[in-house]
Amino acid sequence: MNTLTTRIKRKMPEFSKGQRLIAKYIDEHYDTVAFMTASKLGATVGVSESTVVRFATEIGYAGYPELQRAMQEMIRSKMTSLQRLEMTAKSYDPTMVMEPVFNQDIDIIRRTMEETSRVAFNQATEAIAAAKKVYIIGARSSSALATFLSYYFNLILDNVQLVNVSNEAEMFEQMIRIGKEDAMIGISFPRYSRRVVKALQFASSQGAKVVAITDSETSPIAESADCLLLARSDMVSFVDSLVAPLSLINALIVSTAIKKKKEVEEVLTKLERIWDEYHVYEKVDEKIN
Repeated sequence: MNTLTTRIKRKMPEFSKGQRLIAKYIDEHYDTVAFMTASKLGATVGVSESTVVRFATEIGYAGYPELQRAMQEMIRSKMTSLQRLEMTAKSYDPTMVMEPVFNQDIDIIRRTMEETSRVAFNQATEAIAAAKKVYIIGARSSSALATFLSYYFNLILDNVQLVNVSNEAEMFEQMIRIGKEDAMIGISFPRYSRRVVKALQFASSQGAKVVAITDSETSPIAESADCLLLARSDMVSFVDSLVAPLSLINALIVSTAIKKKKEVEEVLTKLERIWDEYHVYEKVDEKIN
């Protein structure tokens, strides 16, 4: 809460009585306020919704949603899954869960698209396409993203390794030959994996190009990155929303495939022939009604 606390302390002498009530409540209940609407916060402390909105702008945010996101960003790495679930249960109407979750995911993708550096994205594509070998690592919930990326990169690139993080010693053994001609893609979101952090530090020390996919410039894996790709991953419940990181990964796959179009065409043509010959996929006949 350091940044938010500093802003509030700096502005405290200028606050109205109502704004002081809001500041006090945030200081004591910031984990709950992070999931309150402006109207609900106002009703809780006994001020109007417009007073809450003015409070957010008074301390330097564009509006209440930005203040709320700032609180969520600051607490998400400190809370246990149980705490997050309990907080979510208080914040959502159990009969109306789908709509707010969908809308939050839409907003997360929109903000990621606006904030992601095109320069860093293009540099990452260049580094991956030029690499002799591409290593991919992700732990816990991010392992699903790493597996997805690995599957498609194995189709379009010659030498791809998904690093297994279940054992730290084995993790480094898998990376023992990484060097200057290689690229390492690390994926990590709060709560950040120490093993992914260590793996990227090792890859960087060996001269490999490091591409970090994470949520913030202050993320611990950002320190080792040559190319930093930021994707929002806000809290929805005890799980994180990974729709924006997945969209970013989709874009990275497409961009790399276009850059290596000729090689990819040859591989996919061969694969389609193999899939047909060995009946890998179930054929679906289109019925005309």
